[in-house]
Amino acid sequence: MLKLVSWNVNGLRACLKKGFQEAFDGLDADIFCLQETKLQPGQVTLELPGYEQYWNSAEKKGYSGTAVFTRLHPLSVRYGMDIDAHDHEGRLITLELENFYFVCCYTPNSQDGLRRIDYRMEWEDDLRAYLMGLDRVKPVVYCGDLNVAHEEIDLKNPKTNRGNAGFSDQEREKMTLLLHSGFTDTFRYLYPELTGAYSWWSYRFHARENNAGWRIDYFIVSDRLVPEVGDSKIHADLFGSDHCPVELELNL
Repeated sequence: MLKLVSWNVNGLRACLKKGFQEAFDGLDADIFCLQETKLQPGQVTLELPGYEQYWNSAEKKGYSGTAVFTRLHPLSVRYGMDIDAHDHEGRLITLELENFYFVCCYTPNSQDGLRRIDYRMEWEDDLRAYLMGLDRVKPVVYCGDLNVAHEEIDLKNPKTNRGNAGFSDQEREKMTLLLHSGFTDTFRYLYPELTGAYSWWSYRFHARENNAGWRIDYFIVSDRLVPEVGDSKIHADLFGSDHCPVELELNL
């Protein structure tokens, strides 16, 4: 059984002061990946015995960034998707493992008023093509903060949020297209009717204590990996960020 965990830490330096190490140790994952590290190389040193560490930082300081910590030695590691327009913000790390590709992603936010929606659509199309290319070689585990609540069941207030960043028709359609391209949302596959399951809450309006959240953090797998899915979990009881960790158990 492989245990995989993804967490948008919304600034790793801040999260380190809010119980990151305890959460990391308690989850005891084989692969643990982060989004929104907001770090430049050398700004933190993590002592994680038994794990190899891979970091992809944005060129802009204090912004974006991803990391992967793995007990499994990768055959190769790739940063970005070799498209210049997308590879300056530290948003993607791909590990090639023996049986699958592991892709950690921090999807660009479309921003207030959908200011960045055109760029987001380019990212979605290029990323989908990238994942499909990997999938032709070996199956894919794609995870991270994907910055979209796919269906109305995936956020507390769908009516008032329709058209907002993260719940625009355009973003939702791109997720549908991905899932029709040979991939499965593991949590919804296992729990198709489960309501109130969220991974992000605004810091405003007591959103977390009222569980007025959004499910925007995912583990998505190639369809042929679905029979190997043991469980897909949302650790809403773990604090330290405005997101909580999400987990996938794979029988590999």
